[in-house]
Amino acid sequence: MCCFLRKNPNIKAKSDRIMFEVTVGTNTFRIRRAEDGLYVDDALLSLDIARVSDNTYSLIYEGRSFTGEIIRTDPRNRVVVIRINGKSYEVKIKDRFDLLLEKMGISSNDASRLNVVRAPMPGLIVDLKVKEGDTVAERDPLLVLEAMKMENVLRAPGSGVVKTVHVSKGDRVEKNQILIEF
Repeated sequence: MCCFLRKNPNIKAKSDRIMFEVTVGTNTFRIRRAEDGLYVDDALLSLDIARVSDNTYSLIYEGRSFTGEIIRTDPRNRVVVIRINGKSYEVKIKDRFDLLLEKMGISSNDASRLNVVRAPMPGLIVDLKVKEGDTVAERDPLLVLEAMKMENVLRAPGSGVVKTVHVSKGDRVEKNQILIEF
């Protein structure tokens, strides 16, 4: 798997926006999308992918053909198990929201065990997607928080019923302020 994620030092990324951080074994890679393709640790990834069936893909990398298969996905723990040419790999994925929470010292896995949603940063509530009494599933959008000129969709950490919404559209909030209770 790591052969697909090797660096090509001759090609540099145009964007510094990290979309994902992917860990395979002890190797961690930063993945980002730019206009001219997908970058892995600032190197353009030259990979052709064609879907063969629901969970099976044909991959061509550096003139070599590979068969890739998605074996299992675990969205709650952000893990995907894939098989490349018969060898299985566990891939741990962090999106930019996970990385932001980690940078602020908050674990997104811990958040799923809480009965509240807190503001991960100071900002402005620009949209509320739920009201008291609403039933939500894990990862359903709850509200939109604008911070640092970016809109961040805060999602439900688990399934449940909204007990209390402590904010309204237009409210300014501080980091760690309780926004919604379950």
